[in-house]
Amino acid sequence: MTREKVVVVGVDGSEASLGAVDWAVAEAQRTGWRLHVVCAYALPSFTAASLDGGYAAMDDTAIHSGAQAVVDEAVARTEGSSVVVTSALETGDPAGVLVDLSREASMVVVGTRGGGGFTDRLLGTVSSALPAHAHCPTVVVPLKASRQYTPVRRIVVGVDGSESARVALRRAIDEAEVWDAELSAVAAVPIATGAGAMAWLPAAVDREDVLADVREGLRVAVESAVGDRSVAVRQHALDGNAAALMAEFSTAVELVVVGSRGRGGFAGLLLGSTSQAVLHHAASPVMVVPARSADEGLSPTDVPWNR
Repeated sequence: MTREKVVVVGVDGSEASLGAVDWAVAEAQRTGWRLHVVCAYALPSFTAASLDGGYAAMDDTAIHSGAQAVVDEAVARTEGSSVVVTSALETGDPAGVLVDLSREASMVVVGTRGGGGFTDRLLGTVSSALPAHAHCPTVVVPLKASRQYTPVRRIVVGVDGSESARVALRRAIDEAEVWDAELSAVAAVPIATGAGAMAWLPAAVDREDVLADVREGLRVAVESAVGDRSVAVRQHALDGNAAALMAEFSTAVELVVVGSRGRGGFAGLLLGSTSQAVLHHAASPVMVVPARSADEGLSPTDVPWNR
């Protein structure tokens, strides 16, 4: 699949979505990619008794005008940058629209926890559903990070030995090159202690031996992903819950990178409570990298970027 060199950002007029625009502009400027601003809306309908149980569609003039105002505000926010900006209004479910666009885009960016704005269309279910189904990396920018844009200087990526985690690691290395940022790779394993139900390790298994094995696996994965590039990757093998550790690290970095379908410490990252914990509690933007993007994607380092 041929991908366009474009960052798609979904907007709904809320504070968080405007913060997502700021993040997307910075990424597009670093990579030299185009920025495409999208506002998607679905036309509401109501049951009309006079139509014998049918549905009557409302006039979309006011909704269309409101959506256009949202797009205009977002585009105006990009003024002063060197980024090429295009925009569009799309009708349909916002999550579905962005998933469709992700088939040809190189990245999709959305905000979360807007609290108001254009009926909160993009903020909530979209920020959860989109990363699970997108065909390219998705960046979710939390409201607390959007209030004051910060360039990416430190990145942390979750690694667990799965193929999706290896794809995420490679993408994190790409982003570290793009941003000239420090990169840390974290492998987490919950080594419970005691005699309770969570004490899954036999008593004879030494905690340090387990961590040593995890540390060695992490070293091999990092060396393979880095190859002959000059990116330095700090490595941490830790005892603990992966989602909780990522959320904790997010308070000290500007970007968290995770894979979409891992195993072990990052099992089911997008399939339940773990994804909610990372996406809902991270203080920094979170990039979710689907495993399939390894075959379909375009690396940020495939094109020049501005330093």
